[in-house]
Amino acid sequence: MGLLDRWRGRRRGTTRTGGREDEAHLREWFAAHDGVEAFVEPRTAVTETTMLMVDKDGRWTRRRVTGPDAARKLARSLKMPVYDVQLVGYPQRMRDHDARQKILRERARRDGL
Repeated sequence: MGLLDRWRGRRRGTTRTGGREDEAHLREWFAAHDGVEAFVEPRTAVTETTMLMVDKDGRWTRRRVTGPDAARKLARSLKMPVYDVQLVGYPQRMRDHDARQKILRERARRDGL
């Protein structure tokens, strides 16, 4: 373990990739929501490739997948559209949903709920 690894609090090679639990969550989430589209997010220095699912109302979930090909394969098996987030960006309905949720959280905090 190198000095920087100690500061980061993890060992080399311990980045978690998508597993059965992640795929099961994505499948269950897809089944419970309408108008779901998938967005493949690239690997970063912090996380492996992820798959973001967004429903028609902007609600979303994200889980790790083993790679872009696995994400596309899962989307095809669920018969849903899949996009590369680097090419198309995030859907506006997702940003709108997050903005509404932020307002509701701030209102609840302000009102002491």
